Amino acid sequence: MRRSRLAVYVSSLLLALGTALTGAATAQASQLAANGGYVALGDSYSSGVGAGGYLSASGDCKRSTKAYPYLWAAAHSPSTFDFTACSGARTGDVLASQLTPLSSATALVSISVGGNDAGFADVMTTCVLQSDSSCLSRIDTARAYVDSTLPGKLDSVYSAIRSKAPTARVVVLGYPRFYKLGTTCVGLSETKRKAINDAADHLDTAIAKKAADFGFVFGDVRTAFTGHELCSGSAWLHSLNLLDIGESYHPTAAGQSGGYLPVFNGLA
Repeated sequence: MRRSRLAVYVSSLLLALGTALTGAATAQASQLAANGGYVALGDSYSSGVGAGGYLSASGDCKRSTKAYPYLWAAAHSPSTFDFTACSGARTGDVLASQLTPLSSATALVSISVGGNDAGFADVMTTCVLQSDSSCLSRIDTARAYVDSTLPGKLDSVYSAIRSKAPTARVVVLGYPRFYKLGTTCVGLSETKRKAINDAADHLDTAIAKKAADFGFVFGDVRTAFTGHELCSGSAWLHSLNLLDIGESYHPTAAGQSGGYLPVFNGLA
């Protein structure tokens, strides 16, 4: 009995020590990032489309004061903050127009990219307007692109980031699943909703693998958005918005602050 209690005590002590060390490491990483420059790259999920509060100077890029990069910078006061993420950006756009602020002084980089390359907008348009079979066919085309072409494009972006910011901590953010399944929901069929969710998983898996190849950390937001998908009754994503099509299927301000930001906080 004594040995059992001793074992429990030692196990508890080691667990507490491990938790403390992990917390210290995370705090240290955040402190290092705050002491250096932070550059936020990527597409509309990083610029904050759908969250409102857009910076007028950002124009069509729609960079939001409610997007996770802006919220993180406001809380941590990095020595410099460059917010170049832009609505609609593909990997080629990141390479062409977003990397200028990166340097050897950059301590932290965040990026979400790949969804537009894979045809995100066209997939959703097809699935909203056409049949189940047309939706699934368009998703199959997108999945094939993710398998055959996207990895090479991510290679180019990630290589450029590492070359320009050789010591930076790079956090690659993924995409949420869009729909809660198994519930009555006006709009797309269950078949379409499941296929779209599976496609998001497929994309995230490809992005996570490529991020790991470069020693970058992957921020998986799917768990954070669980219970807040479309059809959940507490959605952190916009559904189809006919008055502002561009905001459709993007995170709300709550999705940025409650979904993306905590994941980024844990990795930055």
